[in-house]
Amino acid sequence: MFQDSPIYDRLISERGDVPSQVRREAERVSRELEFVMQPLESFSPLPAERPAQPGTAWQRSALPPGPQR
Repeated sequence: MFQDSPIYDRLISERGDVPSQVRREAERVSRELEFVMQPLESFSPLPAERPAQPGTAWQRSALPPGPQR
């Protein structure tokens, strides 16, 4: 982009290659976001290929009455 620019070369030697650093950081953040946004297939309650069977899922039930005060 600025390969033949002595001003750009001087800025890089003084301050570092900031555009390259920013690009690398943006790529790293993008990779992390891709990983985080993937669906959690290993934590799904039932495999996708098997339909749920009636009565096999956890069901909420009432608690027995506690001691009366």
